[in-house]
Amino acid sequence: MSELRICMDTKANWMVFPPSVLGLDPYRARSMTPSSTNESKLEVIPKPKREPRVRPVPAVSRAIAILRLLGRNKQPMGVKAIADELDLVPSTCLHILRVLVAEDLVKPEAGTKRYTLGSGMISLARNVLTAGGFAQLSQPALDRIASIFGVTAMGVEVTRNQSVMVLSISRSEQPFRVHTDVGSQFSTLVSATGRLIAAYSGESTSVLKKKFSTIPWDHPPSFSQWMKEVEEGKVRGWCLDRNNFMNGISVLAVPVLSRDGRLTHTLVSVGLSSHLNENNCAALASTMKVEARALEELLLQ
Repeated sequence: MSELRICMDTKANWMVFPPSVLGLDPYRARSMTPSSTNESKLEVIPKPKREPRVRPVPAVSRAIAILRLLGRNKQPMGVKAIADELDLVPSTCLHILRVLVAEDLVKPEAGTKRYTLGSGMISLARNVLTAGGFAQLSQPALDRIASIFGVTAMGVEVTRNQSVMVLSISRSEQPFRVHTDVGSQFSTLVSATGRLIAAYSGESTSVLKKKFSTIPWDHPPSFSQWMKEVEEGKVRGWCLDRNNFMNGISVLAVPVLSRDGRLTHTLVSVGLSSHLNENNCAALASTMKVEARALEELLLQ
């Protein structure tokens, strides 16, 4: 077992104790240099943080895959179609479906042996949106932004796998506006929020370039131009996608950071490029940054 050395006086007289005597974790105890004061001193170093180990649970993963598949499809699906799509054994697929039906997360279509999402999904979603978290706290800010600037304003979550999901939304009264819904999900690094994800990811240029090649664009920028916008966005605190993701549409995003500086959410404004000129974008970005900082404070309370 490791020792702990404590200097008891200015003459560097050392007394040696095992960490257990002092109630210390041996890892955290480290030998010290002699003290120049009359007080005993103890140096403690923190343990490195470890990511929790995620053990595969096949039944859970398959159930989630079924729910996501049914959510993507507008029409009910049969057991064979679900099993073929997800590469599952049909009997395993059927057993999972029966459990999901019992929990009201999936419902069978009468007389057809096909399945759709059930009403239990609605109650789960409602709990997420009304639990006093980001969705609820961001709504007043989004309403202000949409009203003042005539844009569609959204509160977006950046998931662990870097996908983007809309949690809250406010629409302007403009006759022409962009339509999206709460629950809409977008792929990694797409549009203005994607630039912010890249800026805060800490990933290498080669990794980002590989991901960049998979982004769906109407009018893709060059990788060098995109990287320039990523770097500028982190410095100034906002990113802009003008006509790249969707032709004629501009998307502006500002980061919402956690206490330790991680990108967890963004505030996003979407409008016609003809409306969001350079001056309007500068004013919009300034207002959104103020709202984002206020929202960060609320989330920390």
